[in-house]
Amino acid sequence: MSLSNSTSGLRSPWCASLILASLLFAPLVPGHADGMRCGSKVIRTGDTRSAVSAICGEPADVQTKSVFRRQRVLVGGRVFLGEDVVEVPVEVWTYNFGPSKLLRRIRFVDGLVDEIETGGYGYREP
Repeated sequence: MSLSNSTSGLRSPWCASLILASLLFAPLVPGHADGMRCGSKVIRTGDTRSAVSAICGEPADVQTKSVFRRQRVLVGGRVFLGEDVVEVPVEVWTYNFGPSKLLRRIRFVDGLVDEIETGGYGYREP
């Protein structure tokens, strides 16, 4: 029996175990979404804070910070990075729809939806 035959037999159970573990733990990892439904309307990347607030209401939690990045300049439909570094506000809004639904986090960069994330199950409000 050659070495390659004996190792290929070991790979198959290991590979199957890895796939099974991935499937079992996949729901525990927060996911990213392109949109978020609030009632009959959908929030998408690029929407403003005021639009999200009008459609989804006030979030359960708001975290605010700033990041510093090079200024972006729009010229002829193309974006160029400028020389100056500017402070950009970042907010993360968390929506808690209760213990039977998943938490949703919306990250705003410079006032626009940049990312929508799905977290674990929500909680009962005190």
